[in-house]
Parts: sequence; C-alpha cells; structure tokens
Amino acid sequence: MTHDEKPAFSYPVKVGNISANAVTVRLSADDQERIALAALWNVVEVESLSAELQINRWKKDGVRIRGRVAAKIVQACVVTLEPVGSQISEPIDVIFVPEGSRLARIAANDTGEMFVDPEGPDLPEVFTGDTIDAGTVVAEHAALAIDPYPRKDGVAFGERIESTKEDDVRPNPFAVLKDWKKD
Repeated sequence: MTHDEKPAFSYPVKVGNISANAVTVRLSADDQERIALAALWNVVEVESLSAELQINRWKKDGVRIRGRVAAKIVQACVVTLEPVGSQISEPIDVIFVPEGSRLARIAANDTGEMFVDPEGPDLPEVFTGDTIDAGTVVAEHAALAIDPYPRKDGVAFGERIESTKEDDVRPNPFAVLKDWKKD
C-alpha cells in the first residue's frame, strides 16, 4: 500500500490526545469498509468486523492498544468452492513507540548477537508522525486469524494422486551423448 492509499479500515488516533488512563473505543466496519476488507483479505464476504479497545499511554512516549477483535467472514471451500462461514475472535495487545525510541531496539549481547524470545512479548511497533491507526491494527489481527484453507464440514479431499519413483526421475540431458565417440 502506498502512502496515498487509504487503508480498508481506518481509525486514526492522535498520540498527543492519549492519557495514562485507558480510554475504551468501540469500532465497527461499515458496508464500504467490509467490501474493501473482503477484497484485501481475498474472501467472499466480510459480514461483520468490530473491536473493543483500550488505548492508553505506555511508559513515557509509547502507546498501548489492548482489546479484542471479532469478525464474521465467508470464504470459498478449498475442496468444493462452496461458501464457508467462520467467526474470528482474537485478542489484541500492541505497543507503539515513536521512531528512534530506545524502547524499540533489541538489546545485543557482548558478541553483537541479538536474541528474541519467541515465547516472550512482541517488540514494540514503531510509528512516525503524531497518529496511530487503530483500525489498521484491528484489520491486521483479524487477517492473521483467517483460515488459509477453509473446508466445509464433512468435506474431505478425494483420493490422493501421488507420483511414483519412476515419475520423479528426470531424464539426463547428457544421455544423448553416451554413444558419441571422439575420433
């Protein structure tokens, strides 16, 4: 997405207006936004998308967004291409820090290696300017929860077609030269 394009679902929040006390924000996508999200996510339809968020200051200059996103989507079954409905309910817990903040850096050990704990907390996201788009955060969390291979209940793939060992052997391009003799 270029900087000129408007996100499919947007709710800009001015960082300067955020206090240490959490503010509850309820978001829901309108018809146009749901159509744009369906195209972005490559699904048949987004029936609904909503979120309830708590937004507050984090440390000195950061922002924390916590809450839950809920969505109802319709996808095409990977076997029959029939519509398959699914529900998404995902937690959101994201910390944003301004560009250049020391809180966004990964600490390196004395050998210069950086270690990230895969089970530990995520590193803070970096924002530029004075605005964070909470709608984009909601849309990203919902998108990550979409089943990439939806199947209608009770539907299974048919008989598997597998190649044999002979099918997997590639012809040697130099085989035509085996009878060639140098004089």
